[in-house]
Amino acid sequence: MSFTKLDYCQYLLSSPINYTVTNLADHLEGISHDRINRYLRGEKLTPRLLWENVKPLLQPSPNAYLLFDDTVLDKRHSTSIELTRRQYSGNEHRVLRGIGLVSCVYVNGETGQLWVIDYRLYDPDGDAQSKLDHVSDMLKGTIYSKQLPFQTVLMDSWYATQKLMAEIDQLEKLYYCPLKTNRRVDDSGGHASYVRVDELIWRDEELHQGKLIKIRGFPKDKKVKLFRVTVSTNRTEFVATNDLSQASTDALRDVCGIRWKIEEFHRELKQLTGVEACQCRKARIQRNHIACALLVWTRLKSIAYQTGRTIYQVKHGMLSDYLIEQLKHPSIPMSLA
Repeated sequence: MSFTKLDYCQYLLSSPINYTVTNLADHLEGISHDRINRYLRGEKLTPRLLWENVKPLLQPSPNAYLLFDDTVLDKRHSTSIELTRRQYSGNEHRVLRGIGLVSCVYVNGETGQLWVIDYRLYDPDGDAQSKLDHVSDMLKGTIYSKQLPFQTVLMDSWYATQKLMAEIDQLEKLYYCPLKTNRRVDDSGGHASYVRVDELIWRDEELHQGKLIKIRGFPKDKKVKLFRVTVSTNRTEFVATNDLSQASTDALRDVCGIRWKIEEFHRELKQLTGVEACQCRKARIQRNHIACALLVWTRLKSIAYQTGRTIYQVKHGMLSDYLIEQLKHPSIPMSLA
């Protein structure tokens, strides 16, 4: 009996909580733990496979958004797993051991539907690539290889570097990204010294329409528009954009709200596919497991769009069907004395 990536993906899709290879072998007749392990160690699943499966599902839009962000797949109790390293987790707000996943999400500008079209694993010791290098590579791949139309790039403050922002400019795309509060900027047109972005003085008009600034380290003639956005009662973001025609903080807030869709994706991926659950030590097995988890999320999301349900309803609905069947025809009938 053969074992393929389809079998492994079906397991990740169907299993409610336990995603280990041992559990799979216990529930798959004729397939041993060693055979599954050999398959995962010998296969090579890449981001290209994800794109091949997403491409027929995707609905392109000239007004689409391209979202970039990273997340840490938690491996805090697994010091022997290859690919793991200590890195900062935005969800945990601290440094922990895990595997860094850098994601590229495509959002239709009209419908708001999203698809994960590319990803990279952060492994600087193995490929000498930084997260910024991965984002740049995926950005160019979206334009030149996938040839997808889009208008705007949304990313976190960590990616708001002069090099990446200039690259987006050269590609004639728009970007919106928050700046870190210690970033030094000038809103005086060169008549005053640079100050921290959180030390700028805002007139009422600028609070509603934004202000032109120069970011330190950028070419002297390069200006961007900066907006002060209140996210919550105790949090303010300073969002920079090369869209100099943008003149509404409210409109900008709506655009930046789309950026959180990639956070939703990362949460769904972790909660519904077992992407963090693989305990195998080899890097190749971890890569293949993550690739299959992304394929499973894509399948669940596609069904959710087709049926008008949430991805959680799709996944948990399988357990609901099981419970209904057990209540009708219990495999272990209840009895009382």
